[in-house]
Amino acid sequence: MKIFVSSDHAGFGFKEKLIPFLKELGHEVEDKGPFEYNEEDDYPDFIIPVAREGSMHPNEVRGIILGGSGQGEAMVANRYPHVRAIVFYGDAGFFKDDIIKLGRQHNDSNILSLGARNGNAGSC
Repeated sequence: MKIFVSSDHAGFGFKEKLIPFLKELGHEVEDKGPFEYNEEDDYPDFIIPVAREGSMHPNEVRGIILGGSGQGEAMVANRYPHVRAIVFYGDAGFFKDDIIKLGRQHNDSNILSLGARNGNAGSC
């Protein structure tokens, strides 16, 4: 399964840790940016490329997008046809697996949006 990953500046540090982890699990991963930390970046610039991939290939690829809250990122992604981005809030003890699995199984989600400032990014 190919996974596209992107973030804004708030999620940049976690994105840099997430990509090698996903590769270790055997996934093909493509980083859609940013490629360096810039506090003034604008999250749609980096979320849109993942959303486009999800829109063009909704059954073949998945996406993980990271931002401050994950909300704005999901809103941008969900503007694209065939994209179903869900936001995960909570920590590792908060039914993490059930909520994310149900989002995939019952809502056919293809993009997971995480909020780095909510403390959930590291627990996923």
